[in-house]
Formats: sequence, C-alpha cells, structure tokens
Amino acid sequence: MHAHYDVLIAGAGPVGLFLALELRLAGLSVLVLEQAQDPHSRLKQLPFGMRGLSVQTIEAFRRRGLLDDLAESQSAKNALDGSYNLPHWVQQVRRPGGHFAGIQFFHDNIDMSKWPYRLASAADTTMMTDMSCLETVLAARADKLGVEIRRGLAVRGVEQADRHVTVHAGDEQFHGLWLVGCDGGRSTVRKMSGFEFVGTDPEFTGYSVQVVMDEPTKLKPGRHYTATGMYNFSPPGTVGMVEFDGGAFHRSQPVTLDHVQAVLRRISGEDITVTSLDLATTWTDRACQATTYRKERVLLASDAAHIHSPLGGQGLNLGLGDAMNLGWKLAATIKGDAPVGLLDSYVSERLEVGAQILDWSRAQVAIMRPDRSARALEAIIRDLIETRDGATYFAERVWGVSLRYNLAGTHPLVGRSVPDFELLDDTTPSLHLRSGRGLFLDFCGCKLLQALVHGWGDRITYVASDAKERLGLSAVLVRPDGYVAWASEAEPDVDAAAEAALRWFGGPETRKVGR
Repeated sequence: MHAHYDVLIAGAGPVGLFLALELRLAGLSVLVLEQAQDPHSRLKQLPFGMRGLSVQTIEAFRRRGLLDDLAESQSAKNALDGSYNLPHWVQQVRRPGGHFAGIQFFHDNIDMSKWPYRLASAADTTMMTDMSCLETVLAARADKLGVEIRRGLAVRGVEQADRHVTVHAGDEQFHGLWLVGCDGGRSTVRKMSGFEFVGTDPEFTGYSVQVVMDEPTKLKPGRHYTATGMYNFSPPGTVGMVEFDGGAFHRSQPVTLDHVQAVLRRISGEDITVTSLDLATTWTDRACQATTYRKERVLLASDAAHIHSPLGGQGLNLGLGDAMNLGWKLAATIKGDAPVGLLDSYVSERLEVGAQILDWSRAQVAIMRPDRSARALEAIIRDLIETRDGATYFAERVWGVSLRYNLAGTHPLVGRSVPDFELLDDTTPSLHLRSGRGLFLDFCGCKLLQALVHGWGDRITYVASDAKERLGLSAVLVRPDGYVAWASEAEPDVDAAAEAALRWFGGPETRKVGR
C-alpha cells in the first residue's frame, strides 16, 4: 500500500521547505523528498553560505512568523562562531546596501521617500544569514507543523495520470495530487517531466575557495578587475575568482590545489603560492529559464525553474518568492476554493519576475568582462551608483522594492506588497497574515464591506481598525502572500471590492471538490 499525499515536493532546500510550510498552513498533507542523506554541508556555512535576504523575503518571513526565529538563531550562531572573519565590505564606515557586479551602493545615499507606498519597519531593507541556519529554522518549523521529510531518496522517475502524480524515489513509489520540483538547477523533475529550459550559455567559470597562501599580502583585499578576469579577496584566505573561459572548468573535473593556484596566478598577475586548499566550489553565469512553470500536475520553483549566476545574491530570494506565490494558490486549487486561472497566475507572475532577474544577472556579467569596453561601462555605472537617484534605483532593484505584479486594478498600490500598517488595535497586517488567509483592512469601518467579506470568512480575515499612518487609504484587500489585490482612497466601491475578492478567492459560499 503506497501512501498518498496532497503534494509531493522534490528538494528539501530552503524553497522546498518554505513551500511545504505554506501548504501545511492550509492543512494539506505534504511529503518532501531529498536526495542528500545529510542536510549539513560546509558550503552552507560561513563564509560561502552567507546570503542576503531581500525586502520581499524579510516581509514573507515576518508574515509567517519566521523572522524572529531566524534572527535569534543567526545571532546565537554568530556568537558561537566569533572567529569568523567578516568580508571586507562589511567592515566599512559607510553601511553598504548591496552591489551591482561588485559596485556598491550605500544606505546614506538612498532616498526612501521615492517609495510612497512603503512604511519603515524594524527589518526594512536586508538581513544577512547563512544557508545552514536558514534551513535549520525552516526544518524545525516543518517538523512542528507535521511536514514529512524523507532524506536519501533521489527522484528517478515521474509519471502523470489524470488525477495524480507518481514519483519513483530510491526503491519506493509515492503518489500525490501534485508534484513540485524544487530540486535545483539540474532538476530531475524538470527533465523527466519534459519542461523546455532555455537561455544563454556561460561566459566564465567562477570559483569560491578557502586556501592558505604563503604570502597572502600579495593580494589586495576587496574586489579587483584584471586583464584576465576578476578576484575578490577577504583575508586571510577566502577568495572568489572569475575566469572567462566559457564555463569550461565548471563540474568538468575535480578542483585541485594546483588548478586553483594556476587560476589565481593568471587572474591576479601575482606569483601566489597556495600551500593548502581547504574548501572549493565552482559556478558559472549560465542563465536559463523554463518556458513554463507548470505541466499538468507538475510545477517548478526556484533553481528548477530558473538558474543564473549568484552575482548580486538574487537566487535564494527569487526562489522563496516563488514559494510564497505558489503555496496559497496550489492549496486553494486542491481545496476547491480557487477561481478559474488562479494557479496559472503563478506561472504568469513568476515567469516575468524570473526573466527580469536573469537579465539583471546578465547585465552584471557584461561589465565584468576583461575588455576595454567593459571597464568603460563599469566607470559609468560607478558614477551613476554614487548619485542619490542612482543608489535609490539600484536599492529598489536589489532589495525587491520595485516588485509589482500586473494585477487588475487602477490604484497604484495594487500588485505591490502591502505596507505593514500599525493599526490602532495594536496589530499589523503581518500579524493577521500568519493564518495564511487573505486580509481585508477596513480603515473606516464600512458596514457594507463587513457584510461583503462575511461570505469569505474562511478565506479572508476582516479587520476594522484605523492606522497610525494609512497613506490616505480607506480600505485594502490583500492576498495571502501579502500583495494588494484592491485598494481605495475614497469611499469604498463595494462592487469593485467584491469583484477583486471573486477574482482571487473564488465564490464566497460554494466550494468545489478540488481533490
């Protein structure tokens, strides 16, 4: 007898785990299959496991009650790991906000008044964490919510039927109504399900290495472009390198001490002697995306759906955004609440976001090339990013502040992340969104709106409260992922509000059998 689940997820990385949490929040049965037997890896720890969380990710974690857990866990881990040398860019007088191909922008240059629909909060911009800490926090929450995780089971077969998917993993079979591939850039789910994966070939092989050198002072700390590539050095022995070889060395052979030394000498132009190679990994700037994220009952998210270089630290945030967008839509589909086309909106919304990130990655590669044109372009970008408007623009893109889904609605807040209003009842939208339901904020206490929302009581939380600052709004309808579906400044148009609720939450009183 084989177990049946509502959703099977391939991949127990941060995206697979976060998606599992979203689905369990809706009461669905979830099985996560992970190829690796041991979730721990040195590459997930500092320094190579360091990741910057964007505004979108910080907001998502706050809306699900995960942000404090992560901050506390990372703080405790940092206290234990006091010997770790912070990267050079952290040890600056000016507070860096991020970078574009290594060209930094700074907090003191960013004009947040340019973002009229954002309210300041305690965790408003970026947060640093490492992959091991993030996965530990997500796995602990998954265990608490009853997510089943099976490790050491590699997916080796996928079969679709009219109403279910069968996954062969190890020597076992598992059945689910849906399957989501979160199994990385070489996704088995994507390949076996016949998704088309298209894009651009790599221009370079990137290296992240931990080494011991006989004379490390020969290398200057920081990021440096050279006639043959780029290197980034954090003393005493953490080195990132890029060699424009068309990606020839990535995963083609073992990374040896002699090879690392040869590449470092070619790129730096210094006669460096590497005496010990402690840790090494390679990567490229190959940028590809699935042409769709859904084929019948199989869906893709994270690196299974899109890959690009790690320049700028966008990959993790992009994948977590996929999970936040997909979770409630797939849950509503399975439970029979979904209006027509809801699950398809995951594909249309996230395909566009993914394509923008891939181009953002390609643009960074263009100014890293070891040629005169790239150096000229780099100089122009450096001048622009140091201006107030330039720093604000790059922060907007890197932090994800500019994200706006193309949703039906005339108000400029529609499609954007809901501001975390401080309501006069001492709550916030983030607190109400922890339930995984939608949210109707009625700042004026309109009885017609309250009566309207009553029909969606199991899918939308109604809150009647004014706010300390409500940005001139009278009422806001928010999707479960925290994005605004409808907003009004004048006396609320109840018919328009009802239309938006129908569009995103289905009929108010009927429920189809989704399973």
